[in-house]
Parts: sequence; structure tokens; C-alpha cells
Amino acid sequence: MQPMPDPCRRDGPPDPAAMSPDPDRPRCRWAQADAMMMAYHDAEWGQPVHDSRQLWEMLVLESFQAGLSWRTILKRRAGFRRAFAGFDPDRVARFGDADITRLLADPGIIRARAKIVATIGNARAYIAMRERGEDLATFAWGMVGHAPVHNPGPVQASSPLSHAMSTALRARGFRFVGPVTAYAWMQAAGMIHDHEPGCFRHAGAGVLLSNKNEV
Repeated sequence: MQPMPDPCRRDGPPDPAAMSPDPDRPRCRWAQADAMMMAYHDAEWGQPVHDSRQLWEMLVLESFQAGLSWRTILKRRAGFRRAFAGFDPDRVARFGDADITRLLADPGIIRARAKIVATIGNARAYIAMRERGEDLATFAWGMVGHAPVHNPGPVQASSPLSHAMSTALRARGFRFVGPVTAYAWMQAAGMIHDHEPGCFRHAGAGVLLSNKNEV
């Protein structure tokens, strides 16, 4: 299997809207809507991510998805990166009232005050973890036994494991990280392997599936 692009590196992965995936490839059903979703699924979704800053970016985007479709967020990902200082937690943590006003006027993102304020708080929570000597990636992967967990059943919205992740994140000061958001984050970052059995990515994503923990 060829190595996949890093899904959240600072300069960003290839723009899914600019890619031309093979429409006839068997994929997860949610990814069949259009070429952008196909490209995101093929190159990013479910690839294990172990970089803490990248995981923080992904968590922020998932938190903005709450109540919306992932396609809505994906279309605006470049706008989010620009608006939130390249998803640099140290810079976002210093955002104040003027930045909130700026973000509320930015058409390139989802202009929801509660989510914007939560993102600034989540940057501060990330830094607080780091200052305590706790790495976000090490913490998150530790919740799944440091290996992807296979979901043998149908894709679900949340699970006991995502409830535990949500509780642990909230205890560390994160907000807008309920069990559904936590589950989507864990899927996207490869902590939970949720490619459908008929998907061409199913076998490849399962290479590391020695983890028998329950989702």
C-alpha cells in the first residue's frame, strides 16, 4: 500500500476539490456524494495520526461540525486554517475579543460564537496539557491501547470508548467534544477503524488491527 498524505500537516493535504478520484472504486457509502468527499476518504480519513498539533486541528474541525455535515466543514477547511493562524494552538490561545469579532465576520468559516470561543479555550487546554507534561497524541492513543481499534459492527455515532474519550477531554478543559464528536475524531484520526467491509480501504486500514479492545 502506498503511503497516504498526512491529513492535517501545517501546509495542508492536497485539496480534495482539486483531486480526481476514480468514481468506480468501492468506498464507504458516506464518501460517495462527490469527488471532494471521495478524495478526502481515499487520502485522509482513517489514516493514523500521531502528531499532537495535527490531532488538535482535527478535533477543532470536528467540533465545528456539530450539527452540520462534514462536507460543509471540508469545503471551508482552508478558510479555517487561515482564520485560526494555521491551527497553531499557541497563537490561537492568545486570541481575544477583537479576534472573536473578526472571526464572527469571516465568511470562510462557520460563524458560531460558542464554537469559536470553545476553540480558543481548547487551544488553552492543549497548552495546559503540554505544560503538565501530557502530550495530546500520547494521551489519545493511550485511550485505545496505542493501536487502532476495529469496529466489527455497523458504523455508529458514538460508543462507550468515545464516551470515555469525551469525558477525559472535558476533564482536561476541552469543550464541544461530546461523545459523537469524539467518535468522529477517533475515526478520522485512525484510532477507530471504521471503513466498511466493501470499501477498498478496509483491508489496508486494517493492517495494524492487533488491538482487540471494544469500540
